[in-house]
Amino acid sequence: MFRHEPAQILALIRNGRDAKENANEKMINIGGRPVIVPNTRQPAAGHDRAYAVKLALAFAAIYIIWGSTYLAIRYAVETIPPLVTAGIRHSVAGGILLAWAWARGFRPTREHWISGFVLGALFFLIGHGSLHWAEQYVGSGLAALLIATEPMFILVLAWTMGQQRISRISALGLGLGVVGVAMLTGAELTTKGSSLAGLLAVLVGSLAWSAGVVIAPKLKLPTDALGRTALPTICGAAMLLIAALLTGEFRATQWASISFKSALGLAYLIIFGSVVAFTAYMWLLQRCPPALVATHTYANPVVAVLLGWLLASEPLTMRVVVSSVAILGAIVLIRRGERAATAIGAETTTLPAEVELQPAIRRVS
Repeated sequence: MFRHEPAQILALIRNGRDAKENANEKMINIGGRPVIVPNTRQPAAGHDRAYAVKLALAFAAIYIIWGSTYLAIRYAVETIPPLVTAGIRHSVAGGILLAWAWARGFRPTREHWISGFVLGALFFLIGHGSLHWAEQYVGSGLAALLIATEPMFILVLAWTMGQQRISRISALGLGLGVVGVAMLTGAELTTKGSSLAGLLAVLVGSLAWSAGVVIAPKLKLPTDALGRTALPTICGAAMLLIAALLTGEFRATQWASISFKSALGLAYLIIFGSVVAFTAYMWLLQRCPPALVATHTYANPVVAVLLGWLLASEPLTMRVVVSSVAILGAIVLIRRGERAATAIGAETTTLPAEVELQPAIRRVS
């Protein structure tokens, strides 16, 4: 989960090879968040087979690993308090990214830090903090499906701010998404051990992340793509740790009683969710069309639901299946509607690339 990591997050790390290559990079929206996408590079003819293997492994990473991070969160918060889990996770990831950016010569300004704290609060303190807390009471598959509501929130928020038109197709997608969420939450509320507060927390986190996506283009973030990723992550981590201290989670943490499963879940989130999958994600965006990479938007919730069912005995009822199809279908319709609205808007005015909600992917958890 990098739907919920430095990828989940704002920026794509530029390879930093030379100024000419950086100059040819463009800003687009991937998963509803502005990222800098370098020019795609083609493999040498003699390495086609090795390239195909790397391509398959990279897609497997963003499909399966990011889909599995929801279950890893559930395991981690079993014996590690949720805010402590999220704070440690993002402190390590954000620290690595900031150190890397600093070594490359990045020096954040006061305005950069302010923007980083704003997005850090929306993306990580509220977005990821609420997700980690909710997974104490809500199944990992259900959480992944509810996080898939982000494109719906982004569309509505962007429309209220005059950044996006809502076409008939998008409106149909919104309606279908609402039906899917209603079916999903209704089914969960009738299940033993379910929590209305947990369901609402996931949706609040999805809304907070979506708000961050919409306001990000208005903030003075670093032009350095690595810095754009590092600052919100490290700022969000600091706020999560402070929140864990203020709420007493640190005092309540029984460090000696942390289970192997929870420790393994946290390590998995840091190493595989943040480092391995994020690296694969960046590599793919350098070589494949963003719309193709964006297909993990649809794969991640499916993987999360199946893993929750297979490994954690989470219920997989017909109602869950139908509501899942409704939510994923809503995302498809909204993406198509965005393209239609962008095409119509282009005839009258041209919006900045970082504001347009182009087809892409959602955050990773």
